[in-house]
Amino acid sequence: MKPQASDPGAPRALHQDLLAASELLGCVLRGESLATALPRLGGADAARRGAAQALSFEALRGLGRARALLARMHPKALKPAPLEHLLLVALALLSLPEPRPYADHTLVFEAVQACAARPRTRAARGLVNALLRRLQAQREVLLEQVLAQPEARYNHPAWWIDALRAAWPEDWERVLELAASAPPMTLRVNRRWGTREAYLGLLREAGLDAAAPETPGLEQCLVLQRAVAVTRLPLFEQGALSVQDASAQLAAGLLDPRPGMRVLDACAAPGGKTAHVLERADCELLALERDAQRAPRIGQTLERLHLRGAEVRVADAARPETWWDGRPFDRILLDAPCSASGISRRHPDIRWLRKPTDIAALALQQRELLDALWPVLRPGGQLLYATCSVFPAEGAQQAASFLERHADALALPAPGQILPDRSPERDGFYFALFAKRADVTA
Repeated sequence: MKPQASDPGAPRALHQDLLAASELLGCVLRGESLATALPRLGGADAARRGAAQALSFEALRGLGRARALLARMHPKALKPAPLEHLLLVALALLSLPEPRPYADHTLVFEAVQACAARPRTRAARGLVNALLRRLQAQREVLLEQVLAQPEARYNHPAWWIDALRAAWPEDWERVLELAASAPPMTLRVNRRWGTREAYLGLLREAGLDAAAPETPGLEQCLVLQRAVAVTRLPLFEQGALSVQDASAQLAAGLLDPRPGMRVLDACAAPGGKTAHVLERADCELLALERDAQRAPRIGQTLERLHLRGAEVRVADAARPETWWDGRPFDRILLDAPCSASGISRRHPDIRWLRKPTDIAALALQQRELLDALWPVLRPGGQLLYATCSVFPAEGAQQAASFLERHADALALPAPGQILPDRSPERDGFYFALFAKRADVTA
């Protein structure tokens, strides 16, 4: 994807946003995440980049439906690829339930304009117009035909749907339905700044409504039903709060750090949980991140929140011989690499980037990390294992296997599997807490 030239002073046009969104969609379909693709819209101003991201999110949340509609109306393959990507974005938007973000005639006109703006697709503007007008005229009939297909109805790959149904026969459908909607925006008030009640007052003064969950462990959490730019959040740059999902906010409390403890955050970027630990207690904290590109974000997060006491190091947590100084840790947080299947409504590209074989490969990586980190925990210490996944292979099955391998490991009370349908304000997460027994030889 090449950056698009734009004039920051020019008024935004929908067809330009559609073009940018179709480029982002194309990146995802080629196997690239939105997180890496979006910054390359370097020629666009912040507003246009944000609009393109929002449109690409809608397209990805409706991609299964859009693909099925396109196959129904135009069975032959479309070339070039940018034409197909543009049509998929437009079809996803035009097939949304009421109220749709744009009037039908506006979306059709602007999609044709977007098609005409590219030399490679200009000749197909008549086709784009015809297909979109057909959907506009026959929407109810066409949707009834395609929504019989699971991928079109639930907008997830078939293997994902099957795996979720097998794991959670009573919840799978609601989990998938929730993933079609935008999640709420959750905040964590920095307790070193002040109370949740005090910040709630600042939000109200700024014209922003928020709810304060009563869930134990979420005493600093606030939930905005509609996301806003962080620039609208009072004192964000001054470190009064962070944006963090409610499920993720449970981690620091479960870890229960105490002043003076030696704590390891094994897979720390971008630093949200690292910061939360330091907000709760003055610890000697080592934050590891194997990705040298992501590691600086940990320090940036801590600096914004005015937190001290952490050493950030680029290292692979699975290889302690390269970073461990021999002093055992009192607490270890392993927020392990995973499928991220629990946060697919927040990151809708994930469902289309993952492959069925990824789950087993990630489960093996999680196992290796658990086994590598267990020896660096002191007897009596605790290790918190967390994944933002809803697949048991990365959750309960992983925890049970760990306990079978380590006779000196004791399971402590923890939430286990959190499903979004049971707590709609929270992402899907899994937590297991282990204590190292001193009276048993490993």
